[in-house]
Amino acid sequence: MMADPKIIVVLPAYNAAKTLEKTYADLPKDKITKIILVDDVSEDQTVEIAKALGLSVVIHVQNKGYGGNQKTCYLEALKDGADVVVMLHPDHQYDSRLVPELVRPILEGGADMVIGSRILNGRALEGGMPLWKFIANRVLTFLENKVFGTRLTDCHSGFRAYSRRLLTMVPFLLNADDFVFDSQMIAQAAYMGFRIAEVPVQARYFPEASSVNFKVSTVYGIKTLGVACRFVLQRLGWARFRIFEKTLPEVVSRYYHEAIFR
Repeated sequence: MMADPKIIVVLPAYNAAKTLEKTYADLPKDKITKIILVDDVSEDQTVEIAKALGLSVVIHVQNKGYGGNQKTCYLEALKDGADVVVMLHPDHQYDSRLVPELVRPILEGGADMVIGSRILNGRALEGGMPLWKFIANRVLTFLENKVFGTRLTDCHSGFRAYSRRLLTMVPFLLNADDFVFDSQMIAQAAYMGFRIAEVPVQARYFPEASSVNFKVSTVYGIKTLGVACRFVLQRLGWARFRIFEKTLPEVVSRYYHEAIFR
């Protein structure tokens, strides 16, 4: 078990004013070192509420998208010296009380990436997951497991934990700025040999919780298949892709190395 770990929770936020306080209230503060919210140019009171709650707030100058938001989240956490980084959507869809369970496999040395699986407990549909989303999740996760050599039940959860070791190696800055960022992270972790684990979580689906619509989900699914294709081509040696060949230190300016990789 890692001694006195620095656990930082990052919240990639966009118009989360209605749910942020609930998400924050459930977080086990005694188990967390710091909470960072990165606002992606919200049009509501997300920033004001975050500051009132005492969170560390980073505000984008312009909208960068879901993946772009995560890039800022991880850079800020690494600069703060995080040993483990938890990425949690601030829409109260995931049970933030489960942070200790999510980080435990990393602290015990058994994993570098942990995904909060909505499927593992067999209650995804009970939680309100739309049937079409459930079916798409199962099909995509099955295909990704076949390609990446993993045994995951939910490759598309927005509740994840990463070790510092993984985040300082995977070149996440080269990833997309949209939702397929999450699929690329799993592909990179698998390609580089990092250990991926899962813990069961119960997700909630309600009007205020952010959820991509069918059209966006379809685009995301197609892009995820594209990631899988690139993974295969890279493994077979038929093509080369920077997201699999580079490491984070190779893509970060040397002037930032001391702050990020200390």
